[in-house]
Amino acid sequence: MVIYHPREDSYLIQKHIKDYATSNVLDMGTGSGVLAKTAAECKKTKQVIAVDINPEVIEFVKKQKLDKVKVIQSDLFSNIKQCFDLVIFNPPYLPDDPRIKDVALDGGKHGYEVIERFLDDVNNHLNKEGKILLLFSSLSKKEKIHEFLQRNCFTYKQLDKEKHSFEELFVYLIEKSSLLKKLEAEKLKHITYFTKGHRGFLYKAKLGKKNVVVKAENPSSKAFGRIMIEGNWLKKLNKEKIGPKLLIAKNDYVIYEYVKGEFILDFIEKANKEQIIKVLRKSFEQCFALDKIKVNKEEMHHPVKHILVDDKLNVVMLDFERTHYTNKPKNVTQFCQFISSMQDVLIKKNIKIDKKEMIKLAKKYKQNNDLSEIRKFFGNL
Repeated sequence: MVIYHPREDSYLIQKHIKDYATSNVLDMGTGSGVLAKTAAECKKTKQVIAVDINPEVIEFVKKQKLDKVKVIQSDLFSNIKQCFDLVIFNPPYLPDDPRIKDVALDGGKHGYEVIERFLDDVNNHLNKEGKILLLFSSLSKKEKIHEFLQRNCFTYKQLDKEKHSFEELFVYLIEKSSLLKKLEAEKLKHITYFTKGHRGFLYKAKLGKKNVVVKAENPSSKAFGRIMIEGNWLKKLNKEKIGPKLLIAKNDYVIYEYVKGEFILDFIEKANKEQIIKVLRKSFEQCFALDKIKVNKEEMHHPVKHILVDDKLNVVMLDFERTHYTNKPKNVTQFCQFISSMQDVLIKKNIKIDKKEMIKLAKKYKQNNDLSEIRKFFGNL
């Protein structure tokens, strides 16, 4: 491995360190150690942790015996436990070149994967008012960096840029958003990005000893107020034992207990006939409970991402942003449509659905609101 010695990118981010270095500083991917040295020379700095994956770099920086600098070998944050007031990162940001393999240059297949990993984990090592100085290149795709920042609840501003023959370099100042600070004020720990929905971002976190999910507004979504709607519905539907257990509901986020399970289609592919029938019956019972209180959940005709099944065959419905009251709820009949559309999948599990009979029973149910015949239908499968 070759040690990455200072170049244009190093000097571009270096000139901003003095404005933000204070107390505890982390220099991620320290390379030659030049940025760690710059941070250590700032009066307000008490300690600098210089990190690199390359053991040759570790030895090189240690030999410099830099004042206030401690050197640790680590793949990003794998060996880092503490939090910092400033994190500096001049990452590898070039797309992989199979002809030249260099960990100091290769940012991943597209050039942004290392930055993505860094941003997905850095908040766990950042103090409340902590800041990040990040350098990246136009080759890393600026829009992807913005996407990673947004989904991890960071705010950012461009401090500097510099044009070169084949790329443009950017230096960003990154801080925790007001949402992230609110979540941490709720005593949430280890907040990490989970996935993105149509109208919100989902995060995993710890609340005491509980694993929880945070669902927050997606700023780019045009559907405003959906998270508040979901929180209000979860308060009501938890009383009917429907939905994940709500813990905290605010206007821009909800926090509920994490459900370890599989989406219903994934479950059906792995489960046996008896297990599948049990889960379908439980799903119908929850649909019926919604119908009884005149609530339409929507999406039950295609609930592939809206029903989780845990290892005890409990059924948990998800996503109540579009839920509303109605005199003609359709949860049971929509779920009948879903079962009918699943005929080929169910046949492979030796579950034969008489489509005509199900349609007939669904129409009958619509008239008398009596689930007994549908229950009997599934009991005889």
